[in-house]
Amino acid sequence: MSQKLILWVEDYLFYPNAFQKLISFLLLPLTFIYLLIISFKKMGVKKIDFGIPVISIGNLIVGGSGKTPFVIELTKDRENIAIVLRGYGRASKGLYIISNKGNILEDISISGDEAMLLANKLPNATIIVSENRKEAIVKAKELGCEIVFLDDGFSKYDIKKFDILLKPKKEPENIFCLPSGGYREPKMMYSYADLILQEGIDFERIVSYKLRGEVVSSLPLKLVLLTAISKPKRLLDFLPESTVLEAFEDHHTFTRSEIDEILERYKDYKIITTSKDLVKLEQFNIKDIYLMDLSLNIKKDISSINEYINS
Repeated sequence: MSQKLILWVEDYLFYPNAFQKLISFLLLPLTFIYLLIISFKKMGVKKIDFGIPVISIGNLIVGGSGKTPFVIELTKDRENIAIVLRGYGRASKGLYIISNKGNILEDISISGDEAMLLANKLPNATIIVSENRKEAIVKAKELGCEIVFLDDGFSKYDIKKFDILLKPKKEPENIFCLPSGGYREPKMMYSYADLILQEGIDFERIVSYKLRGEVVSSLPLKLVLLTAISKPKRLLDFLPESTVLEAFEDHHTFTRSEIDEILERYKDYKIITTSKDLVKLEQFNIKDIYLMDLSLNIKKDISSINEYINS
């Protein structure tokens, strides 16, 4: 998918112009069908209690709202935990144990970018990818894990869990659900969450910059942001105004020819990327690649999570 199309879709879903609003309204009948499907999925669902604390970190909008760094911040000091995620962008299907308490068992083609990032960042955690989250929870219990964290698990209505929803710093101007807007579920679903945190109020992003693993205080003016994450333009707020954006679709797997083309086009520039992208770019041995190292400062009282675990 071309960068121009990626950015057009981003604007359409979240901050549409007049023409995009017209398209949004024309697609409302499909949105109504989509909402009916969601409603049927929820009707009569019995929640399964796995006999283990399950904590879901999710959001209502399409794409990222800081779920992965939030999971890292929430779990970095815990032991005997499992993190379960679908593993978007991976070349595999089914259930895989990516890491078992720091012992990484699979490569990135099996894990996908997010799971490998979590495996690298959380040496005390067990990371499992699976389309079937219930099977993964059972596997986590078999491995001796005492708490399960579900990445993007809000829509798993048949699992008894503690639901955390993250709100973006700036809510989308387009309030409709897919395909008319950027919401995966209606905004009213916030009322079903056990804990809601909004960026800029309840938590904030802290960005540092690294080169060859060392923190640097300044960045070169000739800089290319190379990334394959959702809503890539949000990263430009943390970079020099002259930064050039080279964006691919979310979870895109980079190829040698794509990297060579970018390096040729921007011979006099330095590359900067995110932690999620870096796990995929390391194989290309790009010289002097800068890293946007993102962490979160959680300001809101989240003691209700521990209360749920202890109960």
